[in-house]
Amino acid sequence: MKFRFFWPKRKSIIFTWLLSYSAVLFVPMLMSILIYSQSSHVLKSEIHRANDSLLKQVRYTIDTQFDLMKRLNMEITWNAKLQSLMYTNVRTNDDQYLAFQLVKEFRMYQTSYATIDEFYVTWDQEASILRPGNMRDLHTAFDTIHNTGTLRYEQWLDTIHQATNNQFLILPRVDAGPSSSSIAYVTHLPKDLNGKQTGTVVVMADRERFEKAIESISGFSGGQIVILNHDNQVLLSNVPVTVNKNLILDQLPDEDNVTYKPSQDGESELFYIQSAVSDLKYVLIIPSRMYWEKAEYVRKFTYISILISLFGAAVLTWFFLRRNYSPIQRLVQSISDKNAFDERADGNELHFIQKVISHTRNEKDQIAMQLQSHHHVLRSNMLNRLLKGRIDSLVSYEEAFKTFHMDLISNHFAVILFAVENSDSISTNLPGMDINERRKLMQFIITNVVEELTGHRQHAGYVAEIDDMMVCLVNFAETDAAERKADLDWIAAEAQRFLTRFHMDLTISISGVHPSLIGVAEAYSEALDAMEYKMVRGKREIITYDEIRIDTADKLQQGYYYPLQVEQQIINLIKAGDIEQASASMNEIMGRNFDKPLVSLTLARCLIFNLVGTMVKAMNELGDGTTQPWLGDNPLWMDKIIACDTILEMQQELQLLLREVCAFAASRIEANQTKERTETLRELIAKVMQYIEDQYQDANLNVNTIGENFALRGSYVSKLFKDQTGEGLLDYITKYRIQQAKKMISYKQDSISEIARLVGYNEVATFIRVFKKYEGITPGKYKEMN
Repeated sequence: MKFRFFWPKRKSIIFTWLLSYSAVLFVPMLMSILIYSQSSHVLKSEIHRANDSLLKQVRYTIDTQFDLMKRLNMEITWNAKLQSLMYTNVRTNDDQYLAFQLVKEFRMYQTSYATIDEFYVTWDQEASILRPGNMRDLHTAFDTIHNTGTLRYEQWLDTIHQATNNQFLILPRVDAGPSSSSIAYVTHLPKDLNGKQTGTVVVMADRERFEKAIESISGFSGGQIVILNHDNQVLLSNVPVTVNKNLILDQLPDEDNVTYKPSQDGESELFYIQSAVSDLKYVLIIPSRMYWEKAEYVRKFTYISILISLFGAAVLTWFFLRRNYSPIQRLVQSISDKNAFDERADGNELHFIQKVISHTRNEKDQIAMQLQSHHHVLRSNMLNRLLKGRIDSLVSYEEAFKTFHMDLISNHFAVILFAVENSDSISTNLPGMDINERRKLMQFIITNVVEELTGHRQHAGYVAEIDDMMVCLVNFAETDAAERKADLDWIAAEAQRFLTRFHMDLTISISGVHPSLIGVAEAYSEALDAMEYKMVRGKREIITYDEIRIDTADKLQQGYYYPLQVEQQIINLIKAGDIEQASASMNEIMGRNFDKPLVSLTLARCLIFNLVGTMVKAMNELGDGTTQPWLGDNPLWMDKIIACDTILEMQQELQLLLREVCAFAASRIEANQTKERTETLRELIAKVMQYIEDQYQDANLNVNTIGENFALRGSYVSKLFKDQTGEGLLDYITKYRIQQAKKMISYKQDSISEIARLVGYNEVATFIRVFKKYEGITPGKYKEMN
């Protein structure tokens, strides 16, 4: 039941906070576990290091004793007298004396090595033992040294003869004290030349010497120390070695190590190191319960602290959850009761509050945007009425300015008018936007730039759109008239220059400065008049009203220069197709009229259309009087001129029109001249043909005689004839003679020679050759055929 109640609340802030508190609690718990892990590791390392250090200390102490035993063994083995005694082949009475000297020398060794309790050498050939100060037979020596009841004589012999060379063993010793045993280092002397055993060196030290060093270690660690020989036989131990521990010792690794091994009383910690001077092994066995006693204490303490932390954290979590959730719960209930926002609060409360606040802010922003859009429209409408002089009697403009947060810093005003000349090209550079969006974007850019530039000069500027143009109402700061005029020029120039970055070409007009708000309408009218004057000044210019203002009637232009004789001269030039002279004359007329400081716009338009009329008259005279050949082919030429906004554009269109008209006139003149020349050539060719028909019988008829007849060069006549007929003059003469000859052959009975003479050939052979060339047969055959 509790889980079913809690599960729907899984998205609640309570569940989130619970996870947060748990995460915060998890960090110290994790740190506690990490600290416990690291402390256990450090404690283990320190325990290992301490026990290893103590074990090495024992090794050093015992290795020192073992090293003395090995050194003594070495000195005895390599004693010259012993070598002479053991390896002499011939036995004499001197051997006994040599043995006597040797045992006396052993006394010196006994003095030098005070920590060595017993040592002797077995002399196998004599079945004797050499000791410090005496020599005994084997039985006597055994009874004197080893007969403690734990080892029989045979076992002793077997041990010293069969033991591994250089091996440590446990042997009983009568004078060894309570332990009755010693650690013996047994070394076999090399065999003689016959391969027989010569003897064995035995060096012994009582176990009590070693047990004192072991007691310090075992008392500190509470463990068991065991010393093993090469065969893992126990040489020394502070406590008896059990069977189970013997199994452990048999499995020792080859290298120094620390490991766990099971035993009868639980797991044990086993430390093992190798002797530095021999093949002995040192083993420290410590019960794990004793070894980890401190670590276990730390572990229990850590677990208890974690449990206490969990309990305390649960109590504090419940307390703070209840305390922190109460105000949020009341806030959610308040919002749910009063808010019409359709959203349930069953999930996360903060998300619910956030959605409600976001919804409320969106509604507020929408209302603010609507008010802002209306604010812009109302401000533009107010400026429109002010600029056009529509005074509102209900609300003063001073109050309206305050309402729209427009500061009036003085009573001096001026108007700057901006006309965008390339709005169509700007639209093509902004694909994906409709016309209204593009227009709003341009208005936005111009408004921001102009108002910022005006503010840069410490004036106030307010921009609005009126009749497809942008108007800036400038309210000046307290400055003199010259500075105000300079600031207006600077604002216009900078705006025109900067807006070229946005590919806007502007024509700007500036009004005069007027005092009070009543003069704003007059300033706007002046700006409009100046903007109209761009027809004369051209586009992309800055035009001030002061430049075009006419103060007196004396400066007013009463007419324009374009006399009738000049017009007739231009008509004649157009009819003659002289484009250079006609263009120069038209430019002279425009220069004399438009280069004046002040030009009336009305008279300028009249002059342009008068020039257009001049070209119409010239084109009519080029026709037949009833038709207009060129005007009929170009019906829209007048519309292009009327659509021009400036005199310069009209002048350019007039120049284009003039070139086309002159080209048309020149083509008409050239066509007429070509027609007349063609008729003349035709008449000349006809006369030449007639002359050939009349004179073909003359044998002297040729190109030169024909040219002389017409007072022309023969080659020129021949070229004209070929150009007009496509046939050479001599070929024509020859063909005509052959045709006449064919007629004569067909209708006359004259001879071939007579016919040849009649058609202009003095030689019959020449006639026959030419006839055959053109007809393919001789005149005789032709006559036969006809």
